[in-house]
Amino acid sequence: MIRVVIIGAGNVAIHLAKALRATDSVELVQYYSRSARNQSYFHSSIPQANDLGALLRADVYVIAVKDDVIKDLAPVLKKLAGLVVHTSGTVPLEALADCPRHGVFYPVQTFSKDRELDWSSTPLVLETADPADMHLLRTLASALSDSIFEIDSQGRKKLHLAAVFANNFSNHMFTLSKEVCLENELPFELVKPLIMETAKKVMHMEPEDAQTGPARRHDRLVMNEQEAQLSEEKKEIYSLLSRSIEARSKITGNQ
Repeated sequence: MIRVVIIGAGNVAIHLAKALRATDSVELVQYYSRSARNQSYFHSSIPQANDLGALLRADVYVIAVKDDVIKDLAPVLKKLAGLVVHTSGTVPLEALADCPRHGVFYPVQTFSKDRELDWSSTPLVLETADPADMHLLRTLASALSDSIFEIDSQGRKKLHLAAVFANNFSNHMFTLSKEVCLENELPFELVKPLIMETAKKVMHMEPEDAQTGPARRHDRLVMNEQEAQLSEEKKEIYSLLSRSIEARSKITGNQ
């Protein structure tokens, strides 16, 4: 049984706590939070610590906090005998160098408190300073996911960048789409099936092959008409993305 302590109480910590508690091979012995924030999301059987000096003994300590806090935690946790890992896609392994045993446990996923998550298909990216600790981290990861990868800090940064394009930017496009609907008294519900089909297609097709629309067709008349309907901010975004699509397009006629 792997004993785990989670340091943090945000979205990642909440989902991780719920998933670990449901496994048979992991014992979630404690979570740390300075306040009672999000306490209701953690099962009442999991003890809370509000002092880092009061952390219980564990095999793995998972830091699930904001990226800019991780490096500051390392000196405080350096006396821990267990493996200390963080969950960031951008913070290098060396940020935890003060801890004798340190690593990375990065889930390539988006987390929202009230949204259920399928951990079994969530890629987990691992890195450890000592190769001997990789076996422990892999065992922990395999209790949650069937998709496990060993990638170093530089590769993880590039992966996180790709994830920003795939998730954060695409979600912002959904926000702009919703705004266009609301500005024109149209229900955003009309666009949601399109969003779902777009996501489904890239599971089975290369995204460049799934691309459709006026920019893919080089339909300048439609693009000009649509740009004219937009505010300056949206017009700039529309134009930039259309040029990028056109530059990558290998066809000039049919959608």
